[in-house]
Formats: sequence, C-alpha cells, structure tokens
Amino acid sequence: MKAEAIVCGGAHLAPRMCPATSRYRSRPVVRHGDPERACKGSGCNHGALLGRGRVGRLGLGAPRAVAEGEPVGPESSIPLGDDNVWELDFCSRPLLDERGKKKWELLVCNSSRTFEHSEFLPNNKINSVVLRETLERIVEAQGGKKPRKVLYFRTQLQTIVTRALNEMQVKAVASKRCFSLMSWLDERLETVYKPDPGYDPKVSTGFAEQEAIPKALKDALRGERWFFVQMDWKSLKEEMKDVLEGRAFGEIFDPVAQTNIGVTDDTLIPGIAVFSRRAGPLAGWTGSMDLSNIKPDKKRACLILETGVNNKWEYAAFEKTEENIAEAQAWETAKNGVGGLHFLAIQDNPDAEVCAGLWLLLDRPLPKI
Repeated sequence: MKAEAIVCGGAHLAPRMCPATSRYRSRPVVRHGDPERACKGSGCNHGALLGRGRVGRLGLGAPRAVAEGEPVGPESSIPLGDDNVWELDFCSRPLLDERGKKKWELLVCNSSRTFEHSEFLPNNKINSVVLRETLERIVEAQGGKKPRKVLYFRTQLQTIVTRALNEMQVKAVASKRCFSLMSWLDERLETVYKPDPGYDPKVSTGFAEQEAIPKALKDALRGERWFFVQMDWKSLKEEMKDVLEGRAFGEIFDPVAQTNIGVTDDTLIPGIAVFSRRAGPLAGWTGSMDLSNIKPDKKRACLILETGVNNKWEYAAFEKTEENIAEAQAWETAKNGVGGLHFLAIQDNPDAEVCAGLWLLLDRPLPKI
C-alpha cells in the first residue's frame, strides 16, 4: 500500500525531519504513553509507507482480546456498500400533527440507498412490538431476506430497537457509521420536513448526546509507531479490495453513494498509518471497536479515536510543539477539505508489502434532527 507521508506521528522510532515529497514535513514526536518525552529515533521512511501487496487471513491464534472488545474475523465478499447491512432511525420529527403532537417516523435504508422506506407512526404506537411488526413487513416486501445487521445511532432508543431486532434474530449495532441514513436525514430536513405545514424548527427530538471525555486506551490496542499519510482515491480503492474480499480486517463504505462527497480518482485522502510487529492481532482487536473518526486534539497533544456512537479514546500522543500542532492542524484541514473523509491503516512496518487492516472513516456531525 503506497502512501505519501505528510507528518510523522507518535513512535518508538520516529523519523527525523526529512524532505518528504508531500507539502508537509515529517517530524519526530513522542512515545506512546509518554507525552512528556520526545522520541529519539532515526531514519527517513517517508518513501516506503504502506507497501502494496496481498494479505492472507490474519489474526488466527491471537491472544484473547482486552476489555474494549473481542477480536473479529475479516468479513468475506462484501460490496463497497454492503446492502446486507441496514440503517435505521426511529424518532420524533420537528413536525406537529393536527393535535399539536410531535410526529414519529421510521426510516430504513440499505447502505447504497437502493432500498429506502419511510413511514410515519402514531406517537402512541412507539414500542418494540410495533417496530418489530413494521420491520417484518418491510423484510417481506424486500423478498423476505433479513439484513445481516442493522445500524442505529440514537442510543436513547436502544431498548426498543434491540428488543425488536433480537426477536427477529437480527443483530442491532449502535454506531455512528450510519452514513447513508444521516445523509438521507439531511436531505429530508430540506425536502420533506421544512416544506411540511406542520414543521416547527423549535420542536426538538428530545434526544441529545453529551460530549464524551476521552479515556485512556490499553496498550494492547496501540501500535508501535504511526504517521500521518495521504493516498489518492484510486489507489485507496485498490487497497480496499483486500477488505472486500476478506483478506484484511477493516470496514469501508462508498462515499459517493452514501455521503454525496465528491471525490475523483486524483483526490488525496488523508489517513493515519499505524505500524506494529503484531499487526494481525492488533487489526483484529481494532475491528471490534466500530471505528468512525480520528481527530487530533491539540490541547491533549494526541489523536482521539472515536468509536461506537459516543466513545472517545486517547489513541496516540505527539510532542506538544508549535510545529507538531501546526502539522496536525494541517492534516485536519486536509480532512475537512474532502468532507471529513479519512482512513486508518495497520501493518507490520513502513516497508511491509501487506496491510493487515484498513478502515475508511468519516468525520461528520450527527443530523440536526
């Protein structure tokens, strides 16, 4: 997997400053778990990051996972937009009925949005039984094939959603990776809700997520060194084939179909490359965490890994210098320039020709409704 280094990140053997071919310089930073001490590594690796190659089935015989999650196996033969995964939202809308009561709506779609279902329900029918019956009817209308799992992002409705899906023997996953659904909600706010005569912008759904405080991540889920990198979209799509075909851990999506982000083959996508001698087990453990976003935290001088719906972890530290903070901000700016699209790659070392894990991530706010 050939990528271009733009900034060096927290490493036991961090490179010195070097004339990297990108618009950013590689810089030494700090050891994991020791934010007060700079690394004293040597060597310039900017030309050898993320070597392209094929990987076999990884993570076999790995030790038992730490508390954050169990190691998971690579998924096999899933398309770029996995239509066996549905996304669901069951919530009140900023719409009032003739009695002045908030309307409730069920939205269900697959990842490619070739299937979409919207249905308003009476607010006295908001329970797991009605939800299950409605979902069973939707499944029947789709040919009777149940989804492999259903993602939802409003954790306040976890009891209703999980109970309904458990009775259908379908896995329910609280996740911010509901990218298709969130884009659909953004669209419906403008095209459906606002034009409705009952629309009231002052009406709240009543569901708000509190900002999570980042927690320390166990060392078993860290690599030995890391870099900020970037890769053109055409090359990144080639790398994602390993995930699609079950040869690598990871999770990907189609940003054009699922988020309306305009990318071309030449678009540079920023990413984080993590290197570890135990890349296979590390990728397996990482895959259990439902990654959604990575964001530099200038105050803490570290990368923040966001997982699930509202979990944050201190993933990797860097030396708190003006130069490093400026370069971290430059990476964040590059990420914002492509609509929040970025990736995480895990492999053995900068010269390796294999990639053990690859996750396509998206930094986006939750829908306004």
